[in-house]
Amino acid sequence: MNYAAEASGGSSALPLLVVVAFAAFVYFLMIRPQQKRRREVQDMQSTMGLGDEVVTVGGLYGIVTEVADDFVMLEIAPGVSAKYARAAIGKVNQKAAVEEEPAVEEESVVKPDAD
Repeated sequence: MNYAAEASGGSSALPLLVVVAFAAFVYFLMIRPQQKRRREVQDMQSTMGLGDEVVTVGGLYGIVTEVADDFVMLEIAPGVSAKYARAAIGKVNQKAAVEEEPAVEEESVVKPDAD
């Protein structure tokens, strides 16, 4: 009887299973959370608007005065503006207050009663 041939025949799937388990571990604990963070930062940078108070990745606080496709202008002190790449914005501290236009009231028409 050849016991060595029988023992090695059933273990060929174990190394493949270990590799697949390790790949799943790396994906769910490292790659997927990083993609989620990157997506959130891109959403934040794309929704940035005039008057928002932001912080750059370097720690500079400013108020957005102009927004373009690839840069933003920040007022960093009264009368002092600086041009920054959109990717340099790390966080939006406070969104600008959206001014709502007052609702126009419709005039009520009083109909005479038909007696």
